[in-house]
Amino acid sequence: MSPQEIIEHKDEKPYIIKAVKENGKFLDLASEELKDDEEVVKLALEQDSESLEFVSDRLRDQKEIVKMGVKGAPWTICYASERLRNDKELVLESCKSYGQALYYASEELRDDEEVVKVAVENKGCIIKYASDRLRDEKEIAQIAMKQDPQAYHFLSWRLRQDESIKNL
Repeated sequence: MSPQEIIEHKDEKPYIIKAVKENGKFLDLASEELKDDEEVVKLALEQDSESLEFVSDRLRDQKEIVKMGVKGAPWTICYASERLRNDKELVLESCKSYGQALYYASEELRDDEEVVKVAVENKGCIIKYASDRLRDEKEIAQIAMKQDPQAYHFLSWRLRQDESIKNL
């Protein structure tokens, strides 16, 4: 299947189903209608989780769909709807193996201790996207510093003066 062939058949559901089973990213070449078809989208995500990038806005707001993307490619949380970027379960799932997901999390979740701990355990420097309150939380600072000493630069002014933090 060539991209040109797929484009020529972009409105034909059976053809697009065959295409996304071969390569999930072929979803990009499907019609807008088929990018909004749950059956087609799920098949694409099963083949390649990164195809979440090409899913319709409506389906980016469906937890089951986004969860399929995040399960195989945690960074795809960036394609989730704003509402789902505030879903603690999804954001935690993403942060476990992709700490940078904290960047895409809602302000509320950037102030959630559990979410921020999981994120900085994976990527210490991501503490820079935590709330001011949590950037001033000693336990979180220690976790971040142990994961990446460069996290020091993103801690609160108060903690950067703390000798026990400086000595990590």
